[in-house]
Amino acid sequence: MRDPYEVLGVTRDASAAEIKKAYYRMAKANHPDHNPGDKAAEDRFKEASSAYSILSDEDSRARFDRFGFDGIRGSNGAAGGGFSSVEDIFSAFGDIFGDLFGGPRTAGRTRRGADLRVDLELSFADAVWGTTRDVKVTRDIACKTCKGSGAKEGSKPESCSTCNGRGQVVHAQGFFMVQSTCPRCRGEGKVIKDPCGDCNGRRVQPETTTFSVTVPPGVDDGQTLRLAGKGEAPLGGGQAGHLYVVLHVVGDERFRREDENVLTVVPISYVKAALGGEVEVHTLDERCEGTAVVEIKPGTQPGDQVIRRGQGIPRIGRPGRGDQVIEFKVEIPTKLGGREAELLREIAAENGEDVKEAKRGLFSRMKK
Repeated sequence: MRDPYEVLGVTRDASAAEIKKAYYRMAKANHPDHNPGDKAAEDRFKEASSAYSILSDEDSRARFDRFGFDGIRGSNGAAGGGFSSVEDIFSAFGDIFGDLFGGPRTAGRTRRGADLRVDLELSFADAVWGTTRDVKVTRDIACKTCKGSGAKEGSKPESCSTCNGRGQVVHAQGFFMVQSTCPRCRGEGKVIKDPCGDCNGRRVQPETTTFSVTVPPGVDDGQTLRLAGKGEAPLGGGQAGHLYVVLHVVGDERFRREDENVLTVVPISYVKAALGGEVEVHTLDERCEGTAVVEIKPGTQPGDQVIRRGQGIPRIGRPGRGDQVIEFKVEIPTKLGGREAELLREIAAENGEDVKEAKRGLFSRMKK
């Protein structure tokens, strides 16, 4: 962690007001709701908050000035190791974020609705070459009658009298004052006295929607696609959650995928393996219905491979494709025809190989 004074851009003799002002400025510029999806801004937001947690407390600031980080290590979770989540920051500095957005702490950050999941089954060809599919999702959306306010037409939510619209209540617990979510308004700072008749004050209604999902070429089993903003609407307004589409790819016995490469096992006769030749193999072209002719070299052994460069799975987010590996499976016959067995015995005799003699039938034994 960097020096907190350096993070906030203040001098070591800065006043508490100057430190708070510097943090206010950095927090506002890097707030997650102002920079959605920006990981760098979120990291700066966390770093500034950790720095402020050290310098805003007189005791921890004095110990830091004297001993550096060793003086505060372990005394304050935020000071020692930084905040683990944005939610921890909002909880710690609720008053500041209420000021930032002109409302209670819970309204300081734009709410985001729940994420949803849907499963989508794909054929092997669809996974390799991509496709477009429709999925149906039942989700909560803002009530169209009350426009998500939850209040009956002509009325509106009122400020919660229990927390005075702050969304938080403070109560004593031993020697400490503890801040917690208001039990009446559940942290929203407002209550609905005259609810909407269509949503009964829930502010949301279920709706079944069909979304078109574009599956890019090269996806694999178990991967997930995210449709931003297609999840559920949050209570009280804000950003909708995301819809996650989990892909399930049906296997194809002709191809075995290994990352961006694909393996195809091709059976060949022992004669062709010995003498060489050609064989037709399945390929991924024409949505996995293509074929190609591959050369078999004389003396091919079981498990030998031929690699078709650039004929494998398309790479996601990068140009090009993986490879197709053709592996030969040499088939040895379990039964031989008379002429075939005779020829092999002649070859064995020429090579001086001792092979099992052919079984003689009953009549041939009787002639003796």
